[in-house]
Amino acid sequence: MWMIGQIAGSEVGKLTDQAGRYGQMAMDAAVLYAPKVVIAAIVALVGWKLANLLSRGLHRLLENKRVDPSLRPFLRSMLDAAIKAALVITIISYLGIPTASFVAVIGAAGLAVGLALSGTLQNFAGGVVLLMVRPFRVGDLIKAQSFEGTVKEIQIFQTIIVTPDNLTVFIPNGKLMNESILNYSSQGTRRADLTFGIGYGDDVDQARKVLLDIVAKDGRILTLPAPAVVVQNLGESSVDLQARIWVATADHFKVSCEVRENVKKAFDAAGISFPFPQRDYHIIESEKPATAGA
Repeated sequence: MWMIGQIAGSEVGKLTDQAGRYGQMAMDAAVLYAPKVVIAAIVALVGWKLANLLSRGLHRLLENKRVDPSLRPFLRSMLDAAIKAALVITIISYLGIPTASFVAVIGAAGLAVGLALSGTLQNFAGGVVLLMVRPFRVGDLIKAQSFEGTVKEIQIFQTIIVTPDNLTVFIPNGKLMNESILNYSSQGTRRADLTFGIGYGDDVDQARKVLLDIVAKDGRILTLPAPAVVVQNLGESSVDLQARIWVATADHFKVSCEVRENVKKAFDAAGISFPFPQRDYHIIESEKPATAGA
């Protein structure tokens, strides 16, 4: 029993000594790292607030410089993310944690996520290119992916357009960057080509004069370049006259519709016909053959 008591006492003593050493090591580590932890926490707090202040300052600067509204959120978010990422890496490095393995883990995770979200990353890359190159802007009327409408918002992964009949279409940015985009608003003016068919028996010069008179009375139609009326085609049933007029881009649709209506009324008043497709058949009677014995 005495021997057992000695052994037990010896083990307890060893455990007590180990606990004391570990406690001392913990105290030494606390004394050594506590100031670093406190400083790191203060740096994190100040740096986080500073990142938010810089982000808001950039946003105000972009507004004052009249940068495209679609580009402002993207630049602000990129700056905010870059500052905060640099802040986190700086704090980790200051605390003495090796950053090489940390970066390697992030890289491996990024690769795995990238392979899983290849389509999303393609849309992200497309969004970055759209915001930098800017083939269109918010408010532009475009046609893309067989959809036509006004650009409402350019996001990182998709572009939102609203069609003339008030439907909302979400188009992935990756698709937009790999397909043709027709931008109706990139130029301040547009040419409207309006075709009107008249009969072959009507006077071309009279019809041209009527068209030019209608154009001259509309103040929204530009005088430079000068309006022109040309014979665009000789069809099966009509002589096609084409009025080529220039208008402001915003007036294109309304002017085109109103000019067509005014031309119909003016042609009716002038007795100029609007022929519809028709064919003339000429029946030629042949002489009857003489009957036998006549």
